[in-house]
Amino acid sequence: MNKEIETKVGNKIRMIREKQGITQEDLAARLQVNGCDITRSAVAKIEVGQRHLYPDEIILLKKLLSTTYDEIFDI
Repeated sequence: MNKEIETKVGNKIRMIREKQGITQEDLAARLQVNGCDITRSAVAKIEVGQRHLYPDEIILLKKLLSTTYDEIFDI
């Protein structure tokens, strides 16, 4: 995996989340309710590029953040 790309994608997710006024804790809780076993710490690591994103997580993040793949991957 390309660390630079992971960092940029994570940063985009953070920006989208913050723009909507959602905390990392809230996002993790929403992901958990929708069947994704993830912690606030894991969300934080994704946002700084320290943890890989799985395809099912990307799909769910797109839905929960009411965004598009283009916005997430516009790096």
